[in-house]
Amino acid sequence: MSVLSQVKEPIHISKLNVAQSKELQILLNNYGYNLAVDGIAGPKTRDALNKFKDSVWLGEHDWLGVSTIEALKEERSQIKQGNNYDFSSKEGTVKAIISECKKQGLPLKNQIAYVLATTQWETANTFKPVNEAFWMSEEWRRKNLRYWPYIGKGFVQLTWKANYRKYSQILGVDLVNNPDKVLEPNVSLFILVHGCKNGTFTGMKIEDYIDNGKTDFYNARRVINGIDKAQEIAVIARQWARKIT
Repeated sequence: MSVLSQVKEPIHISKLNVAQSKELQILLNNYGYNLAVDGIAGPKTRDALNKFKDSVWLGEHDWLGVSTIEALKEERSQIKQGNNYDFSSKEGTVKAIISECKKQGLPLKNQIAYVLATTQWETANTFKPVNEAFWMSEEWRRKNLRYWPYIGKGFVQLTWKANYRKYSQILGVDLVNNPDKVLEPNVSLFILVHGCKNGTFTGMKIEDYIDNGKTDFYNARRVINGIDKAQEIAVIARQWARKIT
């Protein structure tokens, strides 16, 4: 039986017993933290726990509660094979985005419209996961993009190694050693919606700008990339909002 299941109230990591500390270290190692399983909840274990909590947007550092334990024990791959999304056409991808938004907790028409507008802009209207500067060669990207190979990829252009590492931990998929996996439609779709919902990209969430009481398509761009091209994308979002029933 899991010894961590005995934890019913939040407990400071320093108060864990040896058996609980070992189980915590084993669970964290499932997410790639490479801790010694010695039952000593020292600085490395504390740091790994806090990084994990940050990666899944859980609460206060150094504390272990029921929600964190449940998250550690969840099936690592959050990309469900049963989705059966059809990415073979623009129409199929649009339907997939709408379904995934509702699944991840972005059900409002204007929220979905903004996610669709973001996808349209970021993929140059292809509605396919693309590489940054996809019209250029890989050699050009390697020479000219200082964060290569962690260049923008996907429906929403995930960029920088720290973000690839973060989604490796969230998804249980090694994107750091296999960055092109971000181009797989199901992976890219999850990142697109999850990042908009949870504020993973910039710290700002789509609900900060679009909810039942307000719709600010212009400033919603801050969820992705400041206000770069905010007006152009706001126009596209309004067009999608008129189309969605």
